[in-house]
This record gives sequence, C-alpha cells and structure tokens, in this order.
Amino acid sequence: MTDVPRIAVGQTNADLLGTDNRALQAAVDYVAGLGGGIVEIGPGEYLMRDSLHLRPQVLVRGTSGKTILRKANAAESPLAIDGDFGEEQITVTDPKGFDIGCGVAIWSKRVNGFHITVARIIGRNGSTLAMDHPLGADCMVSDGAKAVTVFPVVSGYELEGVRIEHLIIEGNREHNSALDGCRGGGIFLYRGFGTVMEHCTVRGFNGDGISFQQSNDVLLNECVSEGNAGLGLHPGSGSQRATIRKSVARNNGSDGLFLCWRVRHGVFEDNVLEGNGRNGISIGHKDTDNLLRCNQVRDNAEDGILFRNETLGMAGHRNRLEDNLIENNGRSQEVAGIRIRGETRDVVLKNNRIRDTRPAASRRQNTGIRLEEKVGPVNLEGNTIEAKVLIEDQCREAGKNTNPVSKP
Repeated sequence: MTDVPRIAVGQTNADLLGTDNRALQAAVDYVAGLGGGIVEIGPGEYLMRDSLHLRPQVLVRGTSGKTILRKANAAESPLAIDGDFGEEQITVTDPKGFDIGCGVAIWSKRVNGFHITVARIIGRNGSTLAMDHPLGADCMVSDGAKAVTVFPVVSGYELEGVRIEHLIIEGNREHNSALDGCRGGGIFLYRGFGTVMEHCTVRGFNGDGISFQQSNDVLLNECVSEGNAGLGLHPGSGSQRATIRKSVARNNGSDGLFLCWRVRHGVFEDNVLEGNGRNGISIGHKDTDNLLRCNQVRDNAEDGILFRNETLGMAGHRNRLEDNLIENNGRSQEVAGIRIRGETRDVVLKNNRIRDTRPAASRRQNTGIRLEEKVGPVNLEGNTIEAKVLIEDQCREAGKNTNPVSKP
C-alpha cells in the first residue's frame, strides 16, 4: 500500500487549526491511532507549554525553514511538601503558572540526571498538582526540591519507526531553568529505536540541543544544534549503532559531540563541531568501536577531541578517527588537537590534519596529539601536524607513553 493516513495542522489552511502544542499533539495522536502516518505542520511559530510527544510509526514534518516550536516561559516553585518516590502528585509553594496540561520537571540537590522526573500536569487542587508519571526519586524539601515547567520541546519514549523533519526548536533559554540532558534536550529520546531526524535545528535551549538515551539505530542527518546551554549532540547510555552525519554543533555551552556511556559501533561523519564551550568531541565511559571520519573540529574552548580519563575496563577502546580536520582549538589554556587519557587501548588515528593557524599570541592548540602515561597501543598513520611548535616537543610529549605506538 502506498497511501497512509495524513493530516495537516497549522495556523491557516490546514485540517486542524492551532498555534500551540495542543493542536500539534492532537494531530500526532490522531495519526498514531490509525496505526501511523504523516503529520505535516504548516509555517509559523507554535508555543510549547508541553513537549510534542512523538508516537510510534508517525512522521512529523515541518515546513522547511518556517515551522518553529518555541518553548514557553517557565514557572518555578520550591516544593511545600516532600515528594516521595512513586507519588503521583506534588505540592508547590506557588502554583502560579503550573496549569493543567503543562509539562513539569521535579528535582533537588540530590536528585538529578536520570532521577529527574519529567511529567505532565493532569490535575490541580490549589497548590497540589497531579501528574501523569510518578516521581522517580524522593525529592525532599530539605534538599531544595523544586518543580519547574521545563521539558524537552520534542520528546519520544519507547518508540519505533519515528521520523521528524524540518523543525526549528527555539529553546527560549533566558526564560527557562536548565534541564539535565539525561532527561531533556531541545529534542530528547529515551528508547527511541530507529528514530530518524533530518533537517532539524535546535537553538537556545537551556540544556542539551539533541539528546538520545538507550536508543539504538538513531540517524541524525543535516541537523543543527547551536547556542544551547549544555551539550550540542548527546548520544548516550547504551545507544548502539548511532549515525550522525552532515550535522553541526556550534557555540554550545559544553562539548559539541559528547559520546556518553556505552556508545558503541556508531558512525560520526562529515560533521562540524565548532565554537563550543568545552571540547569539540568527547569520548569516554565504555564508548568503543566507533568510527569518526571527515569531521571539522575547530575553535572549541578546550581539546579538539578528548578521550576521557577511564580505567581499563571502562575506557573508550578501538575507536577509529580518520580524515578529520582539527584546528584552532583552545581559548584560555594550552590544549591538544587530540588528547587521549586513561588506560585507553587500540585507537587508530589515520590521515587526520591537525593545525593551528591563528597568530602566535592567540595560539593555544600547541600539541598535535597528546598520549598520556597509561594509554595503550595507538596506531598512527598518515597524520599531519601543522603548527609553530617544534616537532621535537611533540615527540617528547608522546614519548611519555610507555606502551607501543606505531608511527606514520
């Protein structure tokens, strides 16, 4: 069959008219109820008071360059009563802005990361709010527990067969509290298997741009993450066989591309990671057997590509870096184009070009490849290092490694 259910939602000339998340969600849920299909969102800005919750087998397609989902201003309040694990309601000190239908996140000083609860408000009695998901941890008043109407602008949980295309996410960063990337992002997936994202832009979100956790076989193609407070692109927590290609992470507050824990057998190619507030690319905890090729990694605040400091059982082994351009990284401190830390083993560095073209006074990428003391075998083949630094100094730095290193 070639015909599939299809609905147009928009501000004019559409099957379903609306200007906020409610109209968009109604269209997605309608098509999902028919077993899947296509939702086409017309041009204009849509105010998001809750996530657009993706559904299995639904393609959501915006109008290229014209469909904007804007995060609403957030309300924030301390909890007035402890929120207990498994409880499906909270009581806040100030209920203003906590309206039925709004997304909400609850955390405290001790409750963060994956333990943050992100839910929807489904009822209210004075200052007590009912939620559609129970609390995932004890949120104690004594630990500064609070509720904030922050959430991913687009999110998906326990999904297969989803596509999103041609969406612009405006995060409204200045009017929202930061949301941790383990439970949020401008676009966020949790167990979103086989999800395809193409031609999507996330900018100005107070958190990560695009984050997907425990989500296998995800494809990002020609997406942009820029000006977000956290990580630009964040594949993590056991996500296998991710492909991120022809995408940009620019001017984000932390790393451009952050391979979190157990990211394996991925392909990251033809991307631009530039101007980010920490490293261009960061690899670490059990992130193994990935291919990173033909990326441009430049003008980041710290190292161009960093292998994080992990012990032998947890290090990023058997990753392959080929044909990458790594240039002009480092702002206020000396950095390396590629820095390998910990007990990392069997990394292949092939045909990478590492250089610093800035004037001498502003040059900070003063080491091409830095191998720290405990690093194991590294295969170096055909790399070029261009900088106003003596080759002898680079060799002296690499010579600290006591493990075998093959030379170009």
